[in-house]
Amino acid sequence: MATARVLAIVLAGGEGKRLMPLTRDRAKPAVPFGGIYRLIDFPLSNLVNSGYLQIVVLTQYKSHSLDRHIASTWNLSSLLHQYVAPVPAQQRKGKNWFLGSADAIYQSLNLLDDEKPDIVVVVGADHVYRMDFSQMVHQHIESGAELTVAGIRQPLDLADQFGVLETDPARPGFIKRFREKPKDASGLEDDPGSVLASMGNYVFNADALIDAVLADASKLASRHDMGGDIVPAFVERGAAGFYDFKFNDVPGSTERDRAYWRDVGTLDVYYEAHRDLISTVPVFNLYNWRWPLVTGNISQPPAKFTHAEPGRIGHAVRSLVSPGVIVSGASISGSVVSPGVHLHSWSEVSDSVVLHDVQVGRHARVNRAIVDKSVVIEDGASVGIDRDRDRDRGYTVTAGGITVVPKGARVEA
Repeated sequence: MATARVLAIVLAGGEGKRLMPLTRDRAKPAVPFGGIYRLIDFPLSNLVNSGYLQIVVLTQYKSHSLDRHIASTWNLSSLLHQYVAPVPAQQRKGKNWFLGSADAIYQSLNLLDDEKPDIVVVVGADHVYRMDFSQMVHQHIESGAELTVAGIRQPLDLADQFGVLETDPARPGFIKRFREKPKDASGLEDDPGSVLASMGNYVFNADALIDAVLADASKLASRHDMGGDIVPAFVERGAAGFYDFKFNDVPGSTERDRAYWRDVGTLDVYYEAHRDLISTVPVFNLYNWRWPLVTGNISQPPAKFTHAEPGRIGHAVRSLVSPGVIVSGASISGSVVSPGVHLHSWSEVSDSVVLHDVQVGRHARVNRAIVDKSVVIEDGASVGIDRDRDRDRGYTVTAGGITVVPKGARVEA
């Protein structure tokens, strides 16, 4: 097993309802993030940097932009049998589309039959983090487990938000019990204030995975879910180990961003994850050249800042400004601005996430907002200043007070 053949599967079929309206016209993994990236770029970058170069991406909902991004960006060497291949739901096992994450693998067993891997790495497509999966695979092989689940330490009082891995002191490295969102979780032996929450990343012996999804497919009462059905089945027979993400050593990581992980499942978390990028010493550091985040080539000119007269200075502070942005006598603070955005004179964008090709008119104001692609904010208009008015215009306002303007909207003054 020292030279185990590894196939990576990225589960990218989620509908992403809690990220609406950002997922109205795109799959959740295709949602832009961090200015120039998409969420799918994070797991794919981790897998490629880990040395795993045979990757399939299982897609389903609204997958066109996701498929296009993968096809245009993730071109590996076919000569060396390296690939990142999007695989849509194909109804290979009947007339149903994917019924859950385990069913997605069951319906795609032909991929395992083609590659005949020893080990299968299964990861989600919409988390923001860095991880060297080769370290997890090494531990998995050494442990003798049939399945290894990656766990991240989370505060005990947040246990009811996660699937919790209860460890077995009698069998170090193995899971004693897996509990979904428990109200009465116990802390870890070496860290009583924390629990080990499942990250949704798994390493399987290939034959064990095949047997598990075949058995699951025959159970009418199953939800056909990796976390809800497959993992508990391995735990019940003592075959499931855990990998503590705390000990994952990514080259170039800092003490501040080591073991960073965000499940970008809601609009508020999506917003806060962007805030993690922009501090002087970022909570999540995009500038780690030893473990690069890969995305498509941005064929746009550098960002431009113009005008320097009193009250009309094009500038940005505490912000990320992407290629193709024009800041024409406007002010940006505490924000992430994506390619192709044009901010006109005397406009202000603060504490916001602005996606591609947005036009911000003169004297317009954007505050604590997520503005989707191709929105036009007219001269003198505002977003995020008057929440009641935002709601009246049909915009989403989150529990955290963030206004979300949908793709292609026109915001009138």
